[in-house]
Amino acid sequence: MTDKEEKDFTRDTTEENNDKDESRVESPEKKDIAAELKSSLEELNDKYIRLYADFENYKKITAKNKEDLLKYANEDLMTEILTVIDHLELALQHSADNKASDPLAEGVKLTLKELKSALEKYGLTTIEALGKPFDPSMHHAMSQIETDEADENTVVKEFRKGYMLRERVIRAPLVGVAKKTVTT
Repeated sequence: MTDKEEKDFTRDTTEENNDKDESRVESPEKKDIAAELKSSLEELNDKYIRLYADFENYKKITAKNKEDLLKYANEDLMTEILTVIDHLELALQHSADNKASDPLAEGVKLTLKELKSALEKYGLTTIEALGKPFDPSMHHAMSQIETDEADENTVVKEFRKGYMLRERVIRAPLVGVAKKTVTT
């Protein structure tokens, strides 16, 4: 290689290295843009994560609502049928006094038994209230009855039966609650 070629080669490589050095050194404008982009990316990523979490919560709530809808779809029908059960039980109470209506009472008793059995298959249960402690979330107090025969705040009289559909009270029993007698 001649001197001239060597100088040209050196000059070319030096220019290339200078070009590379210039591209490595970032200008303040490029640093600001990079910082903005990074900040924007972090912000968008945070929004995405929050949106994804909200969507997952929405899916869970929707699934629970659907399950509850299916679980309690018959609630209105059950509530309407409860009055029929009340009337059949009332008919049985009145027929207990009259011996002439025994065959009719037996038919009503069988009908009531079958109706209750069919409703129990779909989750209807009777709330047992007599002798139990009064629970305002479960019972509806109609009166206080003074007595020494039961503990205070115990259900001593049931005016109307209550019913639950699975874990939900659809009709609270109407009850009388024990109250200690006041002696003067």
